[in-house]
Amino acid sequence: MALSEVYWDHQIPLPKLAPVQAKVTVALVALLCFINSYDGEFVFDDSEAIVNNKDLKPTTPLNNIWSNDFWGSNLSSNSSHKSYRPLTVLTFRLNYLLAGGLHPVGFHVLNIILHAVISSLMIDVFAILIGGLAYDVKGRILNHAPKTSLLAALFFATHPVHTESVAGIVGRADLLCALFFQLSFLTYCKAFNRGSDREDRFSVRWVVVSLLLCAAAMLCKEQGITVLGVNAAFDVLLICNVNVYELSQRLLLRKIPLNVSEILRMGLLTRLALMGLGGLLMLYARWRIMGTGPPAFTEVDNPASFAENIFLRMVNYNYYYSLNAWLLLCPWWLCFDWSMGCVPLIKSATDWRMVWLLLLWCFLIGLISQALCSQDSQRRRTLTLGLVLLVVPFLPACNIFFRVGFVIAERVLYLSSSGYCLLLAYSVGHCCFHWPKYRKLLCVSVLSLLCVYVARCALRSHQWRSEQSLFTSALSVCPFNAKVHYNVGKNLADRGNSTAAIAYYREAVRLHPTYVHAMNNLGNILKERNELIEAEQLLSKAVSIQPDFAAAWMNLGIVQNSLQKFEEAEQSYWNAIRFRKKYPDCYYNLGRLYADLNRHVDALNAWRNATVLKPDHSLAWNNMVILLDNTGNLGQAELIGREALKLLPNDHTIMFSLANVLGKSQKYKESEGFFLHALRINPNAASCHGNLAVLYHRWGKLELAKKHYELSLQLDPEAPGTRDNYNMLRRKLDQLKRPTP
Repeated sequence: MALSEVYWDHQIPLPKLAPVQAKVTVALVALLCFINSYDGEFVFDDSEAIVNNKDLKPTTPLNNIWSNDFWGSNLSSNSSHKSYRPLTVLTFRLNYLLAGGLHPVGFHVLNIILHAVISSLMIDVFAILIGGLAYDVKGRILNHAPKTSLLAALFFATHPVHTESVAGIVGRADLLCALFFQLSFLTYCKAFNRGSDREDRFSVRWVVVSLLLCAAAMLCKEQGITVLGVNAAFDVLLICNVNVYELSQRLLLRKIPLNVSEILRMGLLTRLALMGLGGLLMLYARWRIMGTGPPAFTEVDNPASFAENIFLRMVNYNYYYSLNAWLLLCPWWLCFDWSMGCVPLIKSATDWRMVWLLLLWCFLIGLISQALCSQDSQRRRTLTLGLVLLVVPFLPACNIFFRVGFVIAERVLYLSSSGYCLLLAYSVGHCCFHWPKYRKLLCVSVLSLLCVYVARCALRSHQWRSEQSLFTSALSVCPFNAKVHYNVGKNLADRGNSTAAIAYYREAVRLHPTYVHAMNNLGNILKERNELIEAEQLLSKAVSIQPDFAAAWMNLGIVQNSLQKFEEAEQSYWNAIRFRKKYPDCYYNLGRLYADLNRHVDALNAWRNATVLKPDHSLAWNNMVILLDNTGNLGQAELIGREALKLLPNDHTIMFSLANVLGKSQKYKESEGFFLHALRINPNAASCHGNLAVLYHRWGKLELAKKHYELSLQLDPEAPGTRDNYNMLRRKLDQLKRPTP
C-alpha cells in the first residue's frame, strides 16, 4: 500500500482543500449542474415506472414490490422485463407518500441530492484508488492524492452523460446502485483498518457487511454486483501489491517461482472465496426471482444481437463500445433513445466506421500496456484501477454474457464514467508534472472543460424538464431514429395537435416500415378524423405484422364498426380479447357493437365483463343503465345504476342516467335528488338541466321546470326537444294565468 504523497498531485492546478471543504465544494458543483431540473415533469419512462406503477400507491400491499419488476408487472409474467429493483421502487413509494401523490418535484429533488452525495463520496473512492489505503488514528481515510481526487470528483460531478440518471427520475436506480456500490467498496476497505501491525489481519465482519451492501446495490439495479470485481481488483493490486506484469512473466516463463505462501498469508484467497461465494448466492437468488428465465428482447431493441453471424455481432458490439467511449470523451450529442436506426449496423468489413473500432482498441491496448508494464508503481496502480473502474461496471451492458435491451444507454455509463474521470484527472497530473511550463495552459484548459461540462449539464437537464423539449432535442442527434419521431408525434397528439402528430407518425413508419405502435397511433388519429379507409389499412397491416397486438385489434374493430363491417369488427374484438384476456375497454366496445346490432343481451354481458375487469369503468356502467332504460327494464336499470354509484359515488353521468330511470318510474323526489347532485358536480350540463325541467314539468312544479328549461337553453340553445318543451310549458303557464270566465 502506498503511504506517501502521490508525486504528481502537487502539480494539479487546484487548491488543496480540507476533506470537508472538498466534499462540500463537489456537492455544490453537482447541485449547480442539475438544479434546474428540480421542477421538471414526469418524462419518457417515468410514465410506466412511476405514473402507471400501482406499486407506488398506498392502497397496494407493500409486499408487491418484492414480487413485481421495476415497472410494476409480475416477474412471473412473460411480458416482464425482469428488472428487479425493489429498493428503488421503495424510494419511489416513499416519495409518493411524503408528497401525498404524484408530484414530481420531490422525486427530482431526491435525485439531485443523491448525485451530490455520490459525487462527494467519490473523493474517498478516488483517494484510495490513486493514493493507496491508509487510516489515521481515528479511523479516517488519509488522502495522499487530495488534488487529484478532488479534480476527478469534480469531473464526475459535472459530466453531462449523467443527465439522464439525474434529471430522469427513472435514473434513481443508477444513483442508488452507485451509492451502495461506493459504500460496499469503502466498507471493504474498512476490513483493512488494522488494529495491529500484522499485515495478515483483516476483518471478516467488514467483508460480510460489504457483501450485504453489494446485495443492496443489486436490489437497486443489477449492475451493483460488479462492485465485487472492483473489490477483488483493489485487493489484488493494492492490498496484496501484486504486479500483474511480473506475475504473468513468472507464470509464463517460470523463471522465478511464484510465492503462493505470501499470498495465502495475506488472506487473499479467503477474501476472494468469500466474495465469490456471496456473488454466486446473489446470482442464484436473482435467477430464481426472475421466474420464467431472462427477458425476451426483439431485433428493434438490440439489432446487433440479431446479426446474421458472430463476426458481424462482435464488430457491431465493439462499435457500440466506441460510441460509449465517445460519449465519455465528448458528451455533446446526447439522446434519450439510441434504437431504431439511430445507429445503423455495420454489415461489412469495408464500412468506414471500422476505423473507430481500431482507434478504440489501439488506445485501450496502449493504456493497458502502460498500466501493466510501467516501472512506476503509482502510475501502474492508478492506470490499472482506473481501467477496472471504467470497464467492470460496464460489463453487464456489453452483450457478452447476455443480450441487453438497448443499443446505447447513457444511464449505464454513470458508474463507468468514474473510471474515465479518474484517468482524466491522472492525465492532467501527469502532463503538469512532466511539462511544468505548460501548467498555466493546462489550468485554463481544465477550468474551461469544467465550465463547458457545467453549461452542458444545465442545458441538457433543462431539456429533460418536459417531454416536448426532450423528444424534440433528439431530432437533431438521431434524425433517422423512428422512435424519436414516434415520441414527438405522441407528445403532439397528447397536446391536441393531431395534424402535426400525423406527420411525425408517418415519418416514423417510413423510417421503420414495421413499426406497429406508430401505425396503431396513426390509425387512431385518422379514425378520429373520419379517414376510416386509411385507418383500416394501417391497423390491418399492424396486426398482420404483430398478430398478438391486442390494442391494434381493438382499434381495428372500432374502425370496422364505423364502416359497418360488423362481422369483421366482432372478429377483431374477439381477437383482441384472445391476446389480452383482461381487456375491459375491448369488452366495452364489443358491447357497443352488439347494441348497434340490437343484440341487447350480448351487449349487457359484454359491458358486465368490462365492469368485472374494471369496476370503475364508468362508460360500461352508464351504457347498461341507458340500454335497460331504453328497452323498458326500469327496475333492472335502477338496480344497475345504484350498484354503479356504490363504486363511483361522484360520477355525474351515472347519476343523470339513474335520475332519468327514477323519473320514468315516478319516483320524482329521488330522481330530483340525483339530478341536483349531478348538477352540483357539473353545473354546466345542459342536458341535465333540460331533463330536470322535464321531471318538474311532469311533477307539476312548473316554475322550477321553467327555470331549468331556461338554464338549459342558455347553455345549449340547440338542445333537441328542450325548446319545444319550454314553449309547451309557457303556453300552459299562460293558460293558468288567464282568469276563468
